[in-house]
Order: sequence, then structure tokens, then C-alpha cells
Amino acid sequence: MNPNPVFIVDDDPAVRDGLKALLVAHKYAVETFASAEEFLAKIDPDRAGCLVADIRMSGMSGLELQRELTRRGVPVPTVIITGHGDVPLAVSALKAGAVDFLEKPFDSDAILASVAEAMRRIGKRKDTGFDRTEVAARAAALSAREREVMDMVVAGHPNKVVAHRLGIAIRTVEIHRARVMEKLGARNLSELVRMAIALESTP
Repeated sequence: MNPNPVFIVDDDPAVRDGLKALLVAHKYAVETFASAEEFLAKIDPDRAGCLVADIRMSGMSGLELQRELTRRGVPVPTVIITGHGDVPLAVSALKAGAVDFLEKPFDSDAILASVAEAMRRIGKRKDTGFDRTEVAARAAALSAREREVMDMVVAGHPNKVVAHRLGIAIRTVEIHRARVMEKLGARNLSELVRMAIALESTP
């Protein structure tokens, strides 16, 4: 069993129980909390572990929890769970240092991969998981329009908004978006956002 616990913070008991069952079955120690406030009241800042938190909860949100942990100097690698339409908030979480975000409904393999990566990051400096130089070399192959589309997508805008702002068809946006993903080698939106963050910090 992994000696470091996974802290699950979600105000939905079904989500908490389901995630706990999955992670325990894969040899993780798991502790669950019904709110961010409960987690903050009970967390020992000297205990290493990773956090899986819903971005929308009654009371303090997952993003607010992440920021509060940063303010307290408690470096807990965090995976954010998001619902439909929460991509802009998830992007903010990644920029604030979250390891990953997962959009509901997510599959078991996705959450297990994200938790494994979060565990790998325990005790390490914040990073995006991508080599900046390599991402910059791939991004150099993007056309100006593809870069525009990428910038708007990673800002959390849906395809129809991108299409409206750029004055192009939604289908055209979809084609540009697919090409961006292919050229950068991004498997999903979370990876694309983390690559964009890496590009922002490239000299």
C-alpha cells in the first residue's frame, strides 16, 4: 500500500464513497472529507499526501481550498474534479499549481493516472509535467490561427464562442483544435492547458 494518503474532499457522499472504493482497491490509503472546511480543520500540514477535490462545493470551493493551502505553505499536490462548464475555473486551478483536472464523468483509468502523478509530485517543486523546450519546439509548428484557437480554448472558451469571436465556423474551430492537439501531442484538454502554461513560462 502507498504510505501517503489520498485526501478526497467532495460534498457528494456518492462521489466520496465511489472514489474511496476505487483507490482502496488499488492499494491507496484514503481519507474522505465532506467539505473544504472540514479538511482544513483536520489536516496535519506535516503529513505528505495528495488531494482530490471537487471544484464546486457548498462553502469553500476546491479552487479556494487550493489557494488556502498555498497561503498556509502546505504543498499538497492537487487533482481538481470539474463539472460541465467549469473549464475556466479548472484552468485557474492548473495555473495555481494543480496537477490535473478531470471533467465529470471521468473513468477509473483517468483518476488513477492523475492520482499516481500527484503522488509522484509529493515533495517536488511545482511543475506542469512537460519539458518547456520540447513543447515550444512543437508549438513552433502551429499556424497563427491555430495558436489563436489554442489560446482561446485553454482560456476555457467553448468552440461556439471561439467561432463567434474569430468569425469562423464551429466546424473550422473543431478542425483547428484537432490539429493543435495533434501537433502538440496533447491527449486531452488538461494536457493542452498544462502545455500552454509551460509555454507561458518559456523564456
